[in-house]
Amino acid sequence: MEAKDEWAGRAKRFMKAELKRHDVTYDELARRLSAMGIEETEGSVTVKINRGAFPTWFFLASMKAIGCPAVRVDDV
Repeated sequence: MEAKDEWAGRAKRFMKAELKRHDVTYDELARRLSAMGIEETEGSVTVKINRGAFPTWFFLASMKAIGCPAVRVDDV
């Protein structure tokens, strides 16, 4: 496995874990992002997360939208 693929997998697992921890679905995340001015659909959120190679802005906005107060790199 390439290093980039490994990190994409880690990002995907981290995002999914945080969504589950905060009891937020992909649809709910899309709605919260839209409320923040970032137009997303459930489908676009699903594709980004399942791909694992989402942009940093999406990751940070998603963490804010689900109420994650901090991200520890040790947890990734």
